[in-house]
Amino acid sequence: MTSALSTTIGFAPLIPVWALIALAIAAALVLLSGLASGMRGAFLRALVAAIGLLWLSGPRALHETHRDLPQTALVLVDQTGSMAIRDRAAIARAAAQALGANVPQGLTLRTVTVRDERANGTHLFDALAQAAADIPPEQFAGAVVITDGQTLDTPERIPERLSPRDSAGKIATLPLHVLMTGRGEETDRRLRVLQAPPYAIVGQPATLRVQVDDAGPGARAGAQAIVTVREDGADKLEAPVTVGKPQDIQLPVTHPGETLVALSVSELPGEVSTLNNQDVVRINGVRDRLKVLLVSGTPNQGERVWRRLLKADPSVDLVHFTILRPPDKDDGTPLSDLALIAFPVQELFQDKIEQFDLIILDGFENRAILPPVYLRNIARYVRNGGGLLLTAGPEFVGPGSLQDTAVGDILPAHVPLSAPGETPSGVTVQRFRPQLTEDGRRHPVTAELPGAPPQSATASPTPAGDLSGQWGPWYRALKPDSSHGEALMSGPDGAPLLILDHVDRGRVALLLSDQIWLWSRGEYGGGPQAELLRRISHWLMKEPDLEEERLEARIADGALTVTRHTEAANPPAGVTITAPDGTSSAATLRSAGPGVFTARIPASQPGVWQADDGERRAYAAPRQADPAEFADLRLTAAHMGPMAQRTGGRVAWLGDDPSHLAVPALHVSGGGASSSASAQTSMDFPLRRASVATGATSTPIFPGALALVLALAALGFGWWREGRG
Repeated sequence: MTSALSTTIGFAPLIPVWALIALAIAAALVLLSGLASGMRGAFLRALVAAIGLLWLSGPRALHETHRDLPQTALVLVDQTGSMAIRDRAAIARAAAQALGANVPQGLTLRTVTVRDERANGTHLFDALAQAAADIPPEQFAGAVVITDGQTLDTPERIPERLSPRDSAGKIATLPLHVLMTGRGEETDRRLRVLQAPPYAIVGQPATLRVQVDDAGPGARAGAQAIVTVREDGADKLEAPVTVGKPQDIQLPVTHPGETLVALSVSELPGEVSTLNNQDVVRINGVRDRLKVLLVSGTPNQGERVWRRLLKADPSVDLVHFTILRPPDKDDGTPLSDLALIAFPVQELFQDKIEQFDLIILDGFENRAILPPVYLRNIARYVRNGGGLLLTAGPEFVGPGSLQDTAVGDILPAHVPLSAPGETPSGVTVQRFRPQLTEDGRRHPVTAELPGAPPQSATASPTPAGDLSGQWGPWYRALKPDSSHGEALMSGPDGAPLLILDHVDRGRVALLLSDQIWLWSRGEYGGGPQAELLRRISHWLMKEPDLEEERLEARIADGALTVTRHTEAANPPAGVTITAPDGTSSAATLRSAGPGVFTARIPASQPGVWQADDGERRAYAAPRQADPAEFADLRLTAAHMGPMAQRTGGRVAWLGDDPSHLAVPALHVSGGGASSSASAQTSMDFPLRRASVATGATSTPIFPGALALVLALAALGFGWWREGRG
């Protein structure tokens, strides 16, 4: 920093400016009058007036001292995601340190580290504008960017901070220097998933559209590559693709629920990284229009509940029949008033029974409505993999009970039957609140149901004035004398109320009460009627998320969480984790609630991770936080090089050894950014000569004594001249 002295001329009038102007006008009028009348000595009198006016205007010499301000250059150090390739980040840090150790006089460096602060790639020019915002424009000298060259915000014009206007309004371009963290241009291959369906129908193929792109010196148009597809960790297929052209890949969806599809492309010789040679797609398998058959007994309150639940689901095709009158009852009502169409017994229970995903019998009393052969078809349908839900009321213990048919062989409970005219011994009529059993608190169908009673609650009868508990009461239930399967809910005296069971390849659910509809009416607070029935229905249709024994894996925030759901008393103690690179490690499962055990380990590698407990496997893949950042991993000057040239800056390659870098020297030039001959070997910055005033003094140029002497001299000369005339 240096100091300088500058001198300027100023005025400090001894009288008001208006008075000074008035005197000047009066003097001019006198002069003009004298000239017009031919008066001798008019000019000498005008000279005396001018001397007086000059003295009254107070001319002074202003002396200012200035101190030169240092120029500030920005150093942007790129430390975003793509800089993690090889030693780029370390090279950038070492180069910034080397620049800071050799700063020329008159230049100050401000170093700013650019990290991943957004999820849409690197934006170095935005970072430059933000970092330079608090630097005075007259002190800003330019910028040095140490990067791999990957930025997504290169402007078409020179940024405003690099093209300021000087005091005269002229645009002065400031240099942008780019230091590349490597030896030269690199080659990279990239796999892009152009289109992938989030959902696909089970049993039908999903179409993936992919494209492979090569960039850099090693890229070759029309080259062939191989895309490998793995589904849930298993190899599915290999597809040849042409580089630069989109291609469709057909992938069959084999099961409902999430499927992780890992795609990878063969390596390009000499490419910088294979990190973007792979991608993971998530496809949720869904069934195509679930078909549900609902057969209701005599019209009842719960019928509307079932219709509202099933009709609200757009993925369900509902076929509903209500038995308005059994065949042995004749009340004189014409058949045409009871039904619009005849009950298609053979079509439903023989010809097309296998097309249904679920059969619901709601308060169904047979009474010879279905011949034994059709009832055997229902039992065979369940054993072959179908689902059956039966809600039972008093009709279940009467003469037409399904317990005495082939359907009774697959039901998980038996209720004592009553003879005609006898009081049903298996029917309990009293107020009670349904409760969860120990199995029910672990089973996914009933676990964490909204408003579930506390574990200490019982299902004993509720006194008439007692409104304690969290679920509304029911007033009738069946009490079985034997049962098997899993009792998830209990009724009066702890008797099973909701029982689920596996029958060969199929499933059965038995609800021993016909009063769940009370919950939908909000009876004393009601209960989760819709959610419970939805879970039961989807468990019967084998929804993966409702399986009793399952293993799940999820990756979030750089960690893999493995969750084991089980009803076993002694679950597996641990799981084996296999990383995408094939390395395996063991993780211990710890209790996280009834029937839920979890393990958590770091998971930073991209790709598909596998968890295995010896019986089941689960797969997970991290979601890439910033796909745009890793789209192109090359070291290239193609993005920033042209802008550096337009600003008079330079592009330099630092090399690939952090301990031996070719860092150009910094230089401050008085001739502008692009005029210095040293620009070929150094990074030049213009000398902008910014300064600040440190002091000011003033001295009179026309002191009063001098003015008096000159005025008297002019007057004397005038009198002498006029005396001679």
